[in-house]
Amino acid sequence: MQLKYTESKIPFAPLLLIAPFFLWGTAMVAMKGVIPNTTPLFMAGVRLVPAGLLVLVAGFLMGKPQPKGISAWLWISLFALVDGALFQGFLALGLVRTGAGLGSVMIDSQPLAVALLSCWLFGETIGLWGWLGLLVGVLGISLIGLPQEWIFNLSHPNAIAQSMVETLNLASLVHLFENGQWLMLLAALSMAVGTVTIRKVCQYADPVMATGWHMILGGLPLFALSGIGETQQWVHLDSLGWLALSYSTIFGSAIAYGLFFYFASSGSLTSLSSLTFLTPVFALLFGNLLLSEVLTPLQWAGVSLTLVSIYLINQRETLAQKWSDRSFWASSSSSTSVEAIVSGEETTSEEQIPLLGAAEQRPYASLPIKLKESEAEMWQNR
Repeated sequence: MQLKYTESKIPFAPLLLIAPFFLWGTAMVAMKGVIPNTTPLFMAGVRLVPAGLLVLVAGFLMGKPQPKGISAWLWISLFALVDGALFQGFLALGLVRTGAGLGSVMIDSQPLAVALLSCWLFGETIGLWGWLGLLVGVLGISLIGLPQEWIFNLSHPNAIAQSMVETLNLASLVHLFENGQWLMLLAALSMAVGTVTIRKVCQYADPVMATGWHMILGGLPLFALSGIGETQQWVHLDSLGWLALSYSTIFGSAIAYGLFFYFASSGSLTSLSSLTFLTPVFALLFGNLLLSEVLTPLQWAGVSLTLVSIYLINQRETLAQKWSDRSFWASSSSSTSVEAIVSGEETTSEEQIPLLGAAEQRPYASLPIKLKESEAEMWQNR
């Protein structure tokens, strides 16, 4: 199902369609820019709680119902824990140790995990293109997150084995998982679980109100952990820092999610998913322009493969349909050519006697076939 831009009554609809991904990508850059002057858990809480309040106010003005019943609040609480506290917590901690662009690529690899979870929990088909996307994605994430000496030593098994032995001691293993890319991968896995959980949440609560409450309930534990383990959360924040936090909260959370849910409710969730790759593209672009972030050639290769895998995963059904249609027409053309050759041989041979008459051989020849409707008939038939 594709979004029909021309039917939208909103001005600049195509620009608004890519706006959520632009806002999410630039919000990563804003958060990375302000992280030296604040603390990660405090920043994560600031991004969630005020945005959740704004979403609830918007839902109230839209007349959305409040969640009711124990089941609704239990699912919203689980959604808040996974997609709120864990996702934003890992994201903020990962931003301390990695760049905005690279972190965004790792987070937006979550469709890979969503595809596997949906296959496991709901029996959804991954298909050939999906499995190919997963394979490419694993390779891309490996190029981004694994130690470079492992990759460079692939042609020397003894060297890579020695490198792995040296790396896989306890201290080095802890250091590996403190790497920003791995924290971003944990954030992506948390977001993937949240994406799967939202299906159950929407069975018991309105998605807009559930989104607002999950931001608030997920942000409060982050504030609590920040109060226990962090100090001087806002002491070094200047006006520019508060502006960056406000941008990531209002534009990167409330408005971005609002636009995303609006277009998704218009029947275009598949089309929106295919645009997921734009978020890391915007983050990489503005991270380079504003923060002078530079990736190594190996990381660029991993980024490219990961973006390709995101596209393959999100568009696997469309690609499978196109491939099926192409195979069908190719086989139809081939069979038609064979029939033409056979029929030509039959007509040129004087010894062969047809078993059926002309009318019996071509029973469909007399059927009327209408190739195209006029515009008036199309409207009449709707």
